[in-house]
Amino acid sequence: MTPARVTGVRSVELGVRDINASLKFYSEVWGLEVASTDGDAVHLRGTGAEHHVLTLREQGRASLLGVHFAATDRAAVDQMHGKAKGFGVDVGAAPAEISPNAGGGYAFRFKTPDGLPMSISADVKSHPTTMLDRSRPTKISHVVLNSSGEGTSGQVKFFIDALGFRLSDSSHMMEFLRCSADHHSLAIFRNKGPSLNHVAYEVPNIDGLMHGAGRVKQSGFDIEWGIGRHGPGNNVFSYFIEPDGFVTEYTTELDQIDDAAYVPQTPEFWQKVAPTPDRWGVAGPPSNRMRAAMSGEFYAAERCEEIMARKRA
Repeated sequence: MTPARVTGVRSVELGVRDINASLKFYSEVWGLEVASTDGDAVHLRGTGAEHHVLTLREQGRASLLGVHFAATDRAAVDQMHGKAKGFGVDVGAAPAEISPNAGGGYAFRFKTPDGLPMSISADVKSHPTTMLDRSRPTKISHVVLNSSGEGTSGQVKFFIDALGFRLSDSSHMMEFLRCSADHHSLAIFRNKGPSLNHVAYEVPNIDGLMHGAGRVKQSGFDIEWGIGRHGPGNNVFSYFIEPDGFVTEYTTELDQIDDAAYVPQTPEFWQKVAPTPDRWGVAGPPSNRMRAAMSGEFYAAERCEEIMARKRA
């Protein structure tokens, strides 16, 4: 039997302080649209087929509530449930049906060795792709998680051994892991400890990225880092801080990997080829606020007040 593995990132689930403010940002500024509601949750979709790419829940504080991955079928979900349980991580109840209002399907929840919440699902409802607006996200490209220096190797081992990810590249800062042809769907950042570093949303091309970034900037959100092109993955990037202090990215042109031919590169290789995170050398360093937000030090109250003050002015 072929070992089951994760096949992609479906969505991210965030706890937010004010769901109306967050919904306004993600629908009117970021370019998502409401797919459904389910109790206290609002599910938002992009222009791609995935039922939703983002779930918002009002929690009174900013928090990561889940990174949700896809599997091929229910048998794969069951198999990975057993592998995660055998790995010794915190696994919740056995796989079960998902609410139809959340897209339906079959899933289980678990926590990584660092304690971050995740789930794996199959048979989730999909949409026809919508009319293409290149400035709007199609899907989640990748999620970057923070770990302590000591915890990084355990995280990487779990995602590879239990969930079937493959190592694409290593840098002095990060480990890049793939579960599809995309260079990375997940990366582990050596940082201050477990938290969400950022969520990257894919747009179709550079023109779409520029239009999308322009829309966000004109809505009162500064580009905190970019426009630039990364080393590992070769993707074009633009980073922002959203109302609850989470870092959100538009990205495009992520390298596509041929498993049969690809050889992962080392930190020493990337130090020579792309010694800074922007291989173009145009973007400069991230803002201090961006560095803090990427470390999980949320600027929720300060950022929201700043944005509201701008809009009142």
